[in-house]
Amino acid sequence: MNTEKNSLALLQQDFKLFLQALWHELHLPPPTRAQYAIADYLQTGPKRLQIQAFRGVGKSWITGAFVLWTLFNDPERKIMIISASKERADNMSIFLQKLIIETPWLSFLQPKSDDSRWSRISFDVNCSPHQAPSVKSVGITGQLTGSRADLMILDDVEVPGNSMTEFMREKLLQLCTEAESILTPKSDSRIMYLGTPQTTFTIYRKLAERSYRPLVWPARYPRGKNVTQYEGLLAPDLQADIDNGAEEWAPTDDRFTNEDLLEREASMGRSNYMLQFQLDTSLSDAEKFPLKMADLIVTSVNPSNAPENIIWCSDPANVIKDAPTVGLPGDYFYSPMQMQGEWSEFDETICSVDPSGRGTDETAACYLSQKNGIIYLHEVRAYRDGYSDTTLLDILRGCKKYGVTSLVIETNFGDGIVSELFKKHLIQTKQNINVEEVRANVRKEDRIIDSLEPVLNQHRLVVDRAVIDWDYTSNKDSAPESRLLYMLFYQMSRMCRQKGAVKHDDRLDCLAQGVKWFTDALSISALDQIAMRKQDEFSNMLAEFIDNPQASANHLVLGLNLEQRQECMGLDDYNDHHNWR
Repeated sequence: MNTEKNSLALLQQDFKLFLQALWHELHLPPPTRAQYAIADYLQTGPKRLQIQAFRGVGKSWITGAFVLWTLFNDPERKIMIISASKERADNMSIFLQKLIIETPWLSFLQPKSDDSRWSRISFDVNCSPHQAPSVKSVGITGQLTGSRADLMILDDVEVPGNSMTEFMREKLLQLCTEAESILTPKSDSRIMYLGTPQTTFTIYRKLAERSYRPLVWPARYPRGKNVTQYEGLLAPDLQADIDNGAEEWAPTDDRFTNEDLLEREASMGRSNYMLQFQLDTSLSDAEKFPLKMADLIVTSVNPSNAPENIIWCSDPANVIKDAPTVGLPGDYFYSPMQMQGEWSEFDETICSVDPSGRGTDETAACYLSQKNGIIYLHEVRAYRDGYSDTTLLDILRGCKKYGVTSLVIETNFGDGIVSELFKKHLIQTKQNINVEEVRANVRKEDRIIDSLEPVLNQHRLVVDRAVIDWDYTSNKDSAPESRLLYMLFYQMSRMCRQKGAVKHDDRLDCLAQGVKWFTDALSISALDQIAMRKQDEFSNMLAEFIDNPQASANHLVLGLNLEQRQECMGLDDYNDHHNWR
């Protein structure tokens, strides 16, 4: 009996021992080094803390164990577990109830009264009657007000589905702020966050500014120069290893082998891997992500006409507040300040196609026009069935819609077979469109940035608002974390020169290819074009006044432009006759 009491006393004193014993009851392998370290910080950490640990370390299981250990020590404690969704929260409650029932040395926690709560939403343990349940699980968007808790655990409240855009992150942070009011004003009350950052600009960075002391457990020891990126937040045991000469980039825990981590990096893409396994949020450095959405001009784009010039503006009044933004914090879409000059047909319209095989990659098509060195993006289309007849014919229907004169197709994939298939369908559909083949011989990341960065810096890319809405709602049936990777503007904002920076880049690569096609046209100045047009009009008016003063006066009163005056005069050979151009 004394031995048993001593054992229970040891479990009460040390959460690590409790975790080990519970893992044994569940027939799980002994806790790993990282799990022991997380357990120690949960027990001994400050009142407000956060734990950032690599994906798959078992944070939720450890969280559940800590809840039971807290009640094991004091059944009168009131605990609230907040998760990203109600379903996840309910699953946690069911897990805890199961452990209480099936673990012999936890069975004393089962409530004795029939009036006790025992549901997936909330339940009581063997404690004094109280208005608040012993454990309550709720989703972050659920009903939080009116509850009270001595211990609050926010377990993975940030997930791809609620953190894709900056507005989503702001809302999530507000909900976290509201959760703070639930904590009871006791000296031993605590609030803790456990999670893995889901975006480069995770809310966990904001929480650190609010005195939530974070510790970070990456899956690998950082390379020497990258240690500073953690800003002194590396877990003490890992920092001690580094000080003692730990091998750079070696796994920090036996949860994953080196081969496992290599496979995950290859499948996830470098940026996502660095975020979710290395907890490296330093990728936010502006110079690493040169393609800014704020440099775009967003407005409704006419299918066939455009003004002579369109002026970019970054005034806060021009922020398009209802546009879904999946870029970096502070990077918004802007409407134009002004459109200048006469409206007329585009100088050229193309369709850029980036083909792919069947699978996870997309065949992408971008419809682009150019006028006076300004490029207009009408529409983006994306397909998952490779280069099927259905896909190719749909792309050609878009070509007819926008009056495309050239199909620009990358031939790296399929060695030109896609071009031949397009030519066949062009004959069948009786469309007169040139098929232009381009071949990429530069590393993809460099090619994309080199094509787009100069254009964006000069604010020469105009995007139809409908493209943004379509891009955000595309792939609705996919999981949020997967949807995000396929979005054009997510790809744009996360593109950097590191190899494999973006897992899926089909839409962005297609856009860059189309923009590059217009490189020569970008030397044209829209302002010079306006000046030339005004000079032509003046010269025409002068010549017309000499030849037919009355008609010239009438045309001036009516406000006819050069083309309209020529049409009225019936002088098709006007320019050749007078040689004004």
